[in-house]
Amino acid sequence: MEFLKLAEKRYSCKKYSDRMVEADKLTAILEGGRLAPTAKNLQEQHIYVATSEEALAKIDECTPCRYGARTVLVVAFDKENVYTYPGGKRESGIEDASIVATHMMLAAADAGVDSCWVNCFDPDKLHALLGLPENEEILMLLDLGYADPSAAPLPNHFSRKSLTETVSHI
Repeated sequence: MEFLKLAEKRYSCKKYSDRMVEADKLTAILEGGRLAPTAKNLQEQHIYVATSEEALAKIDECTPCRYGARTVLVVAFDKENVYTYPGGKRESGIEDASIVATHMMLAAADAGVDSCWVNCFDPDKLHALLGLPENEEILMLLDLGYADPSAAPLPNHFSRKSLTETVSHI
């Protein structure tokens, strides 16, 4: 699929069917994240694939935004393996994990798998419930699955500002 068409078609799915994501498609999605660029190629991301009822129940304790997805990717990064940018005000962990997550979200769309970027949760609570290593910080969750037949983009999904409103040439 042509990239701009894929980006235009993709939306945040808020209702999933019971159909599981096939193993080959999940691998392709994860590979999309693995190929994402990171600062100094540190690759500090760690992706947890939640499909068990136990893991999904723990996620449900922390967010109402699983929307019935049977697969959720928990995107974390190693806080001790980040690049500190010149000036010392920012580190690469959040942005690198965001790039990885975005690559996986678009790889999912390319594979015909629906997704939703979820950041409505308490990351410390979920970190504790999942028993993740101390050095890792959860950035976001990525719901994966197939849209329920009644699912549709939110009404404002296709409303986009023009380039003249969001871009300046200097």
